[in-house]
Amino acid sequence: MENIIEVKDVKKVFGSEKTVSTKVLDGVNMNVREGEFVSLMGASGSGKSTLLYLIGGLDRDFTGDISVCGKSISNIKEKELSEIRLNDIGFIFQFYNLVQNLNVEDNIMLPQLVAGKSRASLKKKLDEILNIVGLTEKRKQYPSKLSGGQQQRVAIARAVMGDPKLILADEATGNLDKKSGAEIMELFRKINKEKGISILQVTHSEKCAEYGDRIVWLDSGKTI
Repeated sequence: MENIIEVKDVKKVFGSEKTVSTKVLDGVNMNVREGEFVSLMGASGSGKSTLLYLIGGLDRDFTGDISVCGKSISNIKEKELSEIRLNDIGFIFQFYNLVQNLNVEDNIMLPQLVAGKSRASLKKKLDEILNIVGLTEKRKQYPSKLSGGQQQRVAIARAVMGDPKLILADEATGNLDKKSGAEIMELFRKINKEKGISILQVTHSEKCAEYGDRIVWLDSGKTI
C-alpha cells in the first residue's frame, strides 16, 4: 500500500527576520497510506491546522517536502496545484462555507459546475451522494433551513462529489453538538470504508480521533 501523503522535515515559521517570528512546525515527518483514516491531534496552537493547510496546498510558505497523491507540491506551478486540489483533494472545514443563496444540491455540485461539468452528467452521482449523507429529502432546501449537522453533511457531500482520493478535514465537528458530531464521524468512517477515500482529520476531541485507524500527535512542532 502506497502513501497518499508524505511529509518530510517540514518547517513553518510565522513572521520574518524583521518582525517577531514564531516557529510553528519544526521538522515534521509523517505519512498517510492509501485508504487510511488518520487523526491529527495536539494542544491548541501546536500547528495542526497549519500542517493540514500545507498538505492541502492552501499555504505554500514552508521548507521541507510534501507529496500528495504521488506528486511533490513543494515547488510545482500554481495551475498544477489547483488541478490536484480540484481532482484529488476534498476539503471540509469547521465552518461549512456554503453559499447561502444556493440550495443543497446546487451547493454540492458547485465546484464541479465551475470546473465545466454539466448538470446532466452529475445527476446520477448527486443522487448517490445525497443518499449516502442522508439528505435526499432536503435537496431543495437552503442552508438557513438546515441544522449545523445537516450543513456539515452538505459540505461533506460537496467534498465527495469530485471523487477525491483524499479528504482533509479541519475540526469538522467543532461547531456541532455531541450527537451531530458523532453522526458526522460515523459518516466519515462510512465514506472511508465504503469508498476507499483516505481521510486526514484535525481534531481536539479524543472521542472523534478514535474513529480513525490511528492518531498522530503534534508536540513542540514535531510529530510524536
